[in-house]
Amino acid sequence: MSKLLSPVTLKNLKLANRVVMSPMCMYEVKKEDGILTPFHFAHYGARALSKVGLIIIESTGILPDGRISKNDLGLWNEAQQAELTRLVEILHSFGTKVGIQLNHAGRKAEDAIKTVAPSPLRFNQEYPEPAALSHEEIKAIQQAFVAAVKLSVAANLDMIELHGAHGYLISQFLSNLTNQRTDKYGGNLENRYRFLGETVTEIRQFYNGPLWVRLSLSDYDETGVQNSIDEWLQIGQWLEAAGVDCLDISTGGLIDKKPNIPISDGYQVPYTTVMKQNVTIPVTAVGHLDNAGLCEYILQNNQADLVLQGRALIRNVNWLADAAVQLRDTNFQVYNNSYLRGQRKSGN
Repeated sequence: MSKLLSPVTLKNLKLANRVVMSPMCMYEVKKEDGILTPFHFAHYGARALSKVGLIIIESTGILPDGRISKNDLGLWNEAQQAELTRLVEILHSFGTKVGIQLNHAGRKAEDAIKTVAPSPLRFNQEYPEPAALSHEEIKAIQQAFVAAVKLSVAANLDMIELHGAHGYLISQFLSNLTNQRTDKYGGNLENRYRFLGETVTEIRQFYNGPLWVRLSLSDYDETGVQNSIDEWLQIGQWLEAAGVDCLDISTGGLIDKKPNIPISDGYQVPYTTVMKQNVTIPVTAVGHLDNAGLCEYILQNNQADLVLQGRALIRNVNWLADAAVQLRDTNFQVYNNSYLRGQRKSGN
């Protein structure tokens, strides 16, 4: 059996394989109420039938003004939680585990009535200048994260991820490029980490389940201001000490700048690998990992513990079955015999 398609247990999270559906915004909440729609049940249900080990539901706003757009999912009330509970139950019945990515978009909240951030620095000229958060507002947002985690627990989710990457609010606090505060939430690295660290500590007061954090380990900034790799490793070590169970490693999104490195297969994996070498908790790899052979290589060489698939699962809902063929993994089983017939090249 391949390592990619073999079972794995991370803390109390037992997965059928090491393939994770990356959280990807679908912008399909047309009523703008943050509630799951029939689209989401079909979208995630199809990936559960394809035997994805873990599905992480797309970036979900913890507050109305914390959504990336008004067409995103939200988790700040019981109506949203009720539909989420129903989706989780259905996905569980298909044999997959289900997580959620909780987020506040900060200065990248496109449709916010009041846009906020650590400092009044806009993302680009198409976005409004955000208001700098007061201490009272910071505490309110931290409590909104806590409340969303409680709703996630009520919905029977198997894991929870805090979105600390791609230039959203947590990411904005972590970086000197977007955090120019002079109080206890800005300045040195320890202060810039404080918003995230306090939030994790609050969550760990009541939630003992799998808790992940997504981080962007490069902002592709060439001015020398962005966090160094050593600073990101320190953040990773602080998160491990605080009780985070897995680090979901990505890059970019903080500033309006494209990667200044070649975008090739596995181009973000070196960032995952260096983090893995400096923490003892699991880490994930993401980014142009369509090739199952490359995924297997990454796992076999201990460069990552899990592989997140995003666009690959959009293009090909049966990516895992095709990966099994490529890896000659005869142990992988599709959902049922009817689906097995679809994998055969010929015959009845």
